[in-house]
Amino acid sequence: MHKKTAPPILTGKQLRYLRGLGHHLVPTVMLGKEGITENLLKTTEQGLTAHELIKAKVMETCPEDRRTAAATLAEKVGAVLVQVLGRTFLLYRQNPESPAEEQIVLPK
Repeated sequence: MHKKTAPPILTGKQLRYLRGLGHHLVPTVMLGKEGITENLLKTTEQGLTAHELIKAKVMETCPEDRRTAAATLAEKVGAVLVQVLGRTFLLYRQNPESPAEEQIVLPK
């Protein structure tokens, strides 16, 4: 699992850039009636390690409010909550171990 470090503080420009990249993504993580489980955390960790930016969706059956669930999940995996839009949200976590050509380069 990812080391628990505080996620970086991103500028407005960086957040807009990530929102643009995430616009066409398909949700890969689904929060359902079980809420945030160990299996969901593991899936989220794997997605962030592989792609750095992932989209998740809060189903109607989720016991938590969409914003609360998104913030809680981001905190537990050490990611930045980029955006909550409707029932979907974007998470970003840089993976310094991935090859340079696969890393997302944020604007300054």
